[in-house]
Amino acid sequence: MSKDGQKGFVPEWAKGIVWYHIFPERFCNGDPSNDPGLTDQKGSWPHDLESPYEIHPWGSDWYERQPYEKDNGLNLSDAIQRRRYGGDLQGIINKLDYLSDLGIKALYLNPVFEAPSSHKYDAATWHHVDPTFGPDPEGDRKIILTETPHDPSTWKWTSADKLLLELIEKVHDYGMYIILDGVFNHMGLNSWVYRDLVENQRKSPYKKWMKVQKWADETEDGSTIIKTWEGFKELPEIKQNRYGLVNEPAEYVFNITSRWMDPYNDGNTKKGIDGWRLDVAFCIKHPFWKKWRKHVRSINPEAFLCAEIIDTPESQIPYLQGDEFDAVMNYNFAFAASQFFIPGKTRFSPAELDERLRILRESYPAEVAHVMHNLLGSHDTDRVASRITNSHLFTIRFWNEYYEKSKMVNPAYITSKPDDHARLIQKLMAVFQMTYIGAPVVYYGDEAGMWGANDPCNRKPMLWPEIEYDDEAVFLNEKENKRNNVAFDKEMHSFYKELIHLRNREDALRTGDYETIISDNDKSLFGFRRMLNGDSIAVLFNMGESTQRITSLKINEILLEFNTCIDSDAQDFELGPMSAMIYRENHA
Repeated sequence: MSKDGQKGFVPEWAKGIVWYHIFPERFCNGDPSNDPGLTDQKGSWPHDLESPYEIHPWGSDWYERQPYEKDNGLNLSDAIQRRRYGGDLQGIINKLDYLSDLGIKALYLNPVFEAPSSHKYDAATWHHVDPTFGPDPEGDRKIILTETPHDPSTWKWTSADKLLLELIEKVHDYGMYIILDGVFNHMGLNSWVYRDLVENQRKSPYKKWMKVQKWADETEDGSTIIKTWEGFKELPEIKQNRYGLVNEPAEYVFNITSRWMDPYNDGNTKKGIDGWRLDVAFCIKHPFWKKWRKHVRSINPEAFLCAEIIDTPESQIPYLQGDEFDAVMNYNFAFAASQFFIPGKTRFSPAELDERLRILRESYPAEVAHVMHNLLGSHDTDRVASRITNSHLFTIRFWNEYYEKSKMVNPAYITSKPDDHARLIQKLMAVFQMTYIGAPVVYYGDEAGMWGANDPCNRKPMLWPEIEYDDEAVFLNEKENKRNNVAFDKEMHSFYKELIHLRNREDALRTGDYETIISDNDKSLFGFRRMLNGDSIAVLFNMGESTQRITSLKINEILLEFNTCIDSDAQDFELGPMSAMIYRENHA
């Protein structure tokens, strides 16, 4: 019995499901009429509202400045942060057929609420979708101005809000689920809370919402100093006490939670989102999350809650006991997979991988393993293909060092298109991700062959087959006078699609138990089986440079062979170098 008083605390639908992670501004521009203008950036880095501005061409070279950018005086990284490509909610709706065909069953969207940045972690409000994501930005802004923002009785539905509800309904019609990014630790410079605090100082009705360190009359320059997340001035923090968020903002969070989970306040949760991903969840104290989870589950008992907690398994344990979250973004899975499949000084042997995976499975209640967000990359990492290319520079497990070294401003970072060997390793990692216990997460475009360094280059516009892309330069490498062809990778897409559909149709791969069957350091072999209701599917990897003969496999049906797996007599196999095989076992 869980601390919710339920038999099992994770939602059944989330077990083993395949997620697709979307960065909305860069996924698809479905409605050019709502493209953001320069004034929509007010309050976001790099705070340049004077230089020329245009919507950036979707298919242009990422590293090439467009004519409007050439005289703005910004370094390229900041110039990229200033770009807007026009991705919106209509674009996601337009691509639901694509996602369904790929086999995706659940969507996770980076923040969609009103905010000036491209990433939208600097919210102005949490109860309205960003106007530039909807069909009538000007009309939406007028509606928002009529409200008392902290009073839900005054809230109205904007056209962008209604489009999100339409997206939710269509996602459910496709048999998919959808969760949104909840960013409750901080807001942005455009938030009514921050603006009123700065304007009205101690007379502000929101003086208890944020931690004011110094009022204007206490500083030499008359500025108001408010605590910010990690020192980023664009992200003023919400005030906390020992129980987490203080009462006023906590009430606002509870109200917006109800708004998006039960938008018509009629108990029909099919019209609302299916859960939340919680940004920097470790920054908010446990008592708040315990209380909030009860509120979430009172609305929808099957809601899914996933937290961003990039830390050791030991540090994550308190969050995953059934009274806070169902899962975390499983960066520890990404660390382990990267250290095994990607060559490097700290590369795992099969035995080391096996031990690391055991720790990850056994650190939490057993059912948690089935819903952990097993990612290989995200909006906070470099693309997995580029990580493979740059394995000589860092180990992703050493997060702080990795995060800086994996950016394009590091002159040693290779930004060129990954070669065939890197793509081979990416495919092997995808095989592992789609067969291991948990819920695999595809970061948008990995299946289309996208590459790039960490923020901002991990947020390039999505590759689509119908768009022609300019060749891409090699950043910071003047000696290498070449350009890389950029196009939707049909072969990579087909590979991901095959894997995802295989997982979807095999119950043992989605929700079966796990057992290691081989972990041979000398031969570089690693393998496991997934078992459910008498069915058993095995997965084998040869990560060495030599062909390995494996005997007595009890093969009933081969489900996938990748990279030179040679059948010798139906029971003995020769597993080629850098290869994988998935097969159904015969236990007769």
